[in-house]
Amino acid sequence: MMRLSLLGSTGSIGTQTLDVVRAHPDRLSVAALTAGRNAGLLVAQAREFSPEVVVIRDVGAAGHVRAALPSSVEVRCGAEAVQRAAERDGVGTVVVAITGVAALAPTLSAIRAGKRVAFAAKEPLVAAGELLVAEACERGVPLLPIDSEISALFQCLRGERTEEVARLLLTASGGPFRRSTRAEIEQATVEQALAHPTWSMGAKITIDSASMMNKGLEVIEAQRLFGVPLDRISILVHPQSVIHSMVEFADGSVKAQLACPDMRLPIQYAVLYPERLGNPFDRLDFLPSGRLDFEEADPERFPCIALAYEAARQGGTMTTVLNAANEVAVGAFLGGQIGFGGIPRLIERAMAEHEVVQRPDLVAIMDADARARQCVSRTISSTGA
Repeated sequence: MMRLSLLGSTGSIGTQTLDVVRAHPDRLSVAALTAGRNAGLLVAQAREFSPEVVVIRDVGAAGHVRAALPSSVEVRCGAEAVQRAAERDGVGTVVVAITGVAALAPTLSAIRAGKRVAFAAKEPLVAAGELLVAEACERGVPLLPIDSEISALFQCLRGERTEEVARLLLTASGGPFRRSTRAEIEQATVEQALAHPTWSMGAKITIDSASMMNKGLEVIEAQRLFGVPLDRISILVHPQSVIHSMVEFADGSVKAQLACPDMRLPIQYAVLYPERLGNPFDRLDFLPSGRLDFEEADPERFPCIALAYEAARQGGTMTTVLNAANEVAVGAFLGGQIGFGGIPRLIERAMAEHEVVQRPDLVAIMDADARARQCVSRTISSTGA
């Protein structure tokens, strides 16, 4: 029985993780659940899965959660309590389904506590990947990716030697603006940007998919996690989202991971790794799937791709700045403060103003993160985007 601490249980990845637990009640149980502010759903989940501890980051909602659950369930609140849930004794795997850089501290806590870490958020590995990978290697802690494309690479690389890898090929759906002109993308509305053609995801990652920043972040993730040079990592648009990523080897052979576009599959692979067990989820049917198309990713129409590659080339805290600036810019777009075309402009400005720190510690990473956020917020306040 693998006992899970699920951080971010009420979001898209969190609720789908609980679907996986439902599918394997003899193999998986929930020791801890944490959520941001969705107290109602958190209470419902706690009643169903009977965790030992429940954490709500929103201090104001803690009273409601305590009143709704039996005294046998320990109820805590605040960010520090989320970190304690990540370190909890008796937990074998910590599923990090928190979005944004808020996932960094609990991810680091889980690694330092010697837990297996199944991570969905791209941001910790982008903002502090050098530090996290070094800490995980030092403690022998496996970092198990949930993100579908990084999971696909992880699966394709299993049992292979890194020096025999010729290329990592990250596939992208192309998002809602795959056929749009640069001018149309610049003027896109929030509603249009949230209309993803394939995946059902949270708002932030859906906007990242529309700008193709999600692929840029995955390039950095892959570089950090798999130790493959940047010039051997490519993006390939594949609108059917059937091939989740591919690895080309030195002899010309290519391994691809294919499946229905269902996040529960990479979640299950991560939490039950290295086993593959049956489940009730949909299977890929090749006949209705029909053709598989591929296109080049276009950095002219999607400048966030080029920004991510440049941040990866500079390394150090520049990837921290890229991530932080993107988080603030996406939030501003969702809040109606800037247009969609303002997202890459704000990121570019924050990167231009940053002085890179190589091999940063956590203090330097958090300082770079804070300065980038201030830069973007200041630019929005003074000039917009």
